This record gives sequence, C-alpha cells and structure tokens, in this order.
Amino acid sequence: MIKGGVGGGNTQVGLAFESRVSLLSVFSRTQGFTVKGDSVFHNGKKVAVSLGKNKIYQFLGERGVDYKTVLSKKLLPDEALYVHGQHKIFIVEIKFQETPGSVDEKLQTCDFKKQQYIKLFGQLDIEVEYIYILNEWFKKPEYRDVLEYISQVGCHYYFHTLPLDMLGLSSGK
Repeated sequence: MIKGGVGGGNTQVGLAFESRVSLLSVFSRTQGFTVKGDSVFHNGKKVAVSLGKNKIYQFLGERGVDYKTVLSKKLLPDEALYVHGQHKIFIVEIKFQETPGSVDEKLQTCDFKKQQYIKLFGQLDIEVEYIYILNEWFKKPEYRDVLEYISQVGCHYYFHTLPLDMLGLSSGK
C-alpha cells in the first residue's frame, strides 16, 4: 500500500469509484445512503450536499460570499461535498488516466487550489479538505514523488475509493 493511499486488499469501507462517475451516483449505490436532488441522506438523515462545478458558487452566494472579491479566477472542482455535521467541504478531483498527459501536472497543483478554496470558505468558517481519487495508473513508480508531495502539503489521495471515515460518514454514524 502506498502511504496516504488505499488499494488492493487493504481497501477501507468507502465509496467505490470504477470510472469517471459522479459522487452522487456513487452514494446512491452505497448501502445506507440515499440521494434526493443534490442532498445525501444516511439512514434517512440529511448529512451532506453535493456542490460540484458551479453549484459551489451558488452555495457561497446564498451565504453572502461573492467569489469575485476573493479569487481572480473561478475554480470548478470535479466534485465538492459539504458535510453538515463536520462544517467541512471536501473538494474531490477524480483523475483516471490511461496514458501520460496533462493530469501529471494537475496533480502538482493541489496545494495552490486548496489555498484558494480556503480563502473562499474561510469567510464562512468552513474547513477545506482536498482529495484526489486516482486509478491504478498512478501507482507507477514515476508518481512516487508527486504522491509524497500531495501528502506533504496536506492534501489526500486514494485509489478507487473514498473512505467514509474521511468524510466523517462512517457506517457507524
């Protein structure tokens, strides 16, 4: 197992990603969870709301935050999940690669992007976690340095699975 990552027989209980799919569709296939609109329910209780792409800016605007006064350029995450009980937003970038390409460099931007999201959500006292969901491609030795960097700067990565514990939504809650 790679430090900070999850894979193989060591996979924890979590949301399983098989390809480029939405976070809501993964929740809808996970036992104990249901999805209605952009809301996620666990055992009938609303626990989170999905804020992918532009929905993040609607969420901020409804709370009096104009992103244009905070950032010079809009960021559009693959997925974002605001977990009510945690008062936390999880920015989730899903990177499934089959050939070398621009994703290699995108992985190196997590610290900058996390800092940008911290500026946005700090006004609401909402904590930010930045997470990559990766496929087997990134287990190659040439990604060792970038995976170490991701962990060193306080971002996270997992292979095919997003542990429910990471989201504060373990099956026991």
